[in-house]
Amino acid sequence: MTTLNSLNRIKEKKMRVGRGIGSGKGKTSGRGHKGQKSRSGVAIKSFEGGQMPLYRRLPKRGFNPIKNKKKHIGKINLGKIQYFIEKKSIDNKEKINLELLKKLNIINKNSAKLKVLGTGEIKSKIIIEADSFSSSAKSKLEKIGATASNSAKIKLEKIGATAEKLK
Repeated sequence: MTTLNSLNRIKEKKMRVGRGIGSGKGKTSGRGHKGQKSRSGVAIKSFEGGQMPLYRRLPKRGFNPIKNKKKHIGKINLGKIQYFIEKKSIDNKEKINLELLKKLNIINKNSAKLKVLGTGEIKSKIIIEADSFSSSAKSKLEKIGATASNSAKIKLEKIGATAEKLK
């Protein structure tokens, strides 16, 4: 508590520069002799001594609009799914979908879509619903006889739309 209201900073007087040579900060006021840095009101922001500045050395790249950010896609590998089944976080009899993975904090809660990738091995026969599958994931799931359904198609079927109607 005693250090909270320490008056040391208040009691100490500010060093007044340019008040004679006896003060130690007289004449040039600690700025050295001549040159741009000794003058007032001058800032050298990205000057590199004549060398081409970094912001000019690097190429201009892309355009990033603020509003049109790509929706976050949650990605999960088959090996990771198998790991959570073995850890008993996921029951292999229940349907694995975006909502379940969000609820278990396996993927980011801001994910709008789910993509299943094929890294790792899957041994359990599972029912999985995702927006998209990589080709290797699809073939591995078909090989073990697991059910993989595309949630985008299911959403369209729920509202009664087909691919022919949409065209």
